[in-house]
Amino acid sequence: MGQQPIAIDPTGADVHAEAARLRALGRATLVQLPDGPLAWSITSHALLKELLTDPRVSKNAREHWPAWQRGEYHETWLQTWVGVSNMFTAYGADHRRLRKLIAPAFTARRTEAMLPSVERITTALLDDLAAMPPGVTTDLREGFAHPLPMQVICELFGIPDGDIRAELGQLSEIIMTTVDPEEAGATLVAIHELLGGLVALKRKEPAEDLTSVLVSARDDEGHKMSEEELVDTLLLVLVAGHETTANLIGNAVHSLLTHPDQLQLVRDGKASWNDVIEETLRRSPSVANLPLRFAVEDIEIPGGPVIRKGDTILTSIAATGRDPERHGPTAESFDIRRADPEHLTFGHGVHRCLGSPLARMEARIALPALFARFPDLEFAVPTEKLEPSGGFIVDGFRTLPVRLTHG
Repeated sequence: MGQQPIAIDPTGADVHAEAARLRALGRATLVQLPDGPLAWSITSHALLKELLTDPRVSKNAREHWPAWQRGEYHETWLQTWVGVSNMFTAYGADHRRLRKLIAPAFTARRTEAMLPSVERITTALLDDLAAMPPGVTTDLREGFAHPLPMQVICELFGIPDGDIRAELGQLSEIIMTTVDPEEAGATLVAIHELLGGLVALKRKEPAEDLTSVLVSARDDEGHKMSEEELVDTLLLVLVAGHETTANLIGNAVHSLLTHPDQLQLVRDGKASWNDVIEETLRRSPSVANLPLRFAVEDIEIPGGPVIRKGDTILTSIAATGRDPERHGPTAESFDIRRADPEHLTFGHGVHRCLGSPLARMEARIALPALFARFPDLEFAVPTEKLEPSGGFIVDGFRTLPVRLTHG
């Protein structure tokens, strides 16, 4: 790692300005992660797409990151990203084994079967918002974008109504934003306790839900996964399916309200809600930077550096989404009629997100329902005063204060 590293802003004050700066420095740029290692930030769409299918790139720190093997970084925020045992951190045969166990829960048929639940949850949340006096100001993230995917995930898991749902939502949000080692450690312990309790409940009272399916795979089918892998798989689905979908909905609302001409295209039938979703995923991905991958052997970047065996790699989704080499001179613009809004927000290759059809479906139901119920929806504060979610991993807003009007 011969380059002078660029320090990543741990607060995530402006992830897209930072991404543009890194992209201008090269396709693979050395960065210093907050309280973490040096890493190669991959800012080129084409290069990242190539590396995501390269067998010389692993997600298993235990096998392929010498610093982790030496015991380094175990007490940092990275413990929640590379210290867990699920298909997110697995490589090769282990990844195939774990993905095979959970894939049946995310088939097209099962995803479509959840559509009535998503519609019911969406309607109930909008009813609650509509019960407020016309013109009132409320936080759309807290009242809609955040609870919708949380309730969907809890139904998928078979979690009954109650305090555990709210607590899981809060803990999931912390995992996605914190770089504080104590907070990360305490959050991981708390969420493991909650999910471990859920596993114990489903052992005693199995049902038709994802948790019961995984418990069965663990207990009744030859111990195909360890207890740690079982709980960490639930953790993966929770975090990947909740905070990211909340930001997808929130970022789409923000993009449409700040680009009324684009919203009008949808209302006039000149573009679809699917167009809105894909352009949002490209331009404002829910996850800006995804840690970490590891070089299994030396990887020579054409026209760039050599990523040495054992080096860490940062998947810089925000940078690749606005890569002008892929999307031309209008890469920064929000254009729902863009001819090809290809993005890597849900990954690519063997680690491509299993839950992406569910996330898209939630947004496809939530967005038109929201704008139909509140056709004159508007921000209640100047948009420049909206605060980012915090941290360099996610791309979203801490709150979305809006003024509600009824259709």
